[in-house]
Amino acid sequence: MQVKATAKYIRLSPRKARMIFQGLRGMPVEEALIALRFTPKPGAKQVAKVVESAAANAESNYDIPAGDLRIDSIFAGDARTLHRFRAAARGRVQPQLKRTCHITVIVTDGQE
Repeated sequence: MQVKATAKYIRLSPRKARMIFQGLRGMPVEEALIALRFTPKPGAKQVAKVVESAAANAESNYDIPAGDLRIDSIFAGDARTLHRFRAAARGRVQPQLKRTCHITVIVTDGQE
């Protein structure tokens, strides 16, 4: 059975989030959380929260033990971009694009 968790409008660019996801697909949830704990990227903590949420959804809604779960799919989609401006030389402005993403994690117990 597949169980999904989504975190929306995370202040992390989708490209940087996808760099964190490498190697997590197909990994058991407990091992993925350990790997995320020791990942030096700043966004790893937010990704770990979503993985924990997916495992908690499976455990509370479908009575699937967390030890049986594997990460089936994990992806980041674009969300709203915050447009900010910074002062530049000669009285001009430079746009600062602060990107956000939606992180979705799908875990499965291996049975359909």
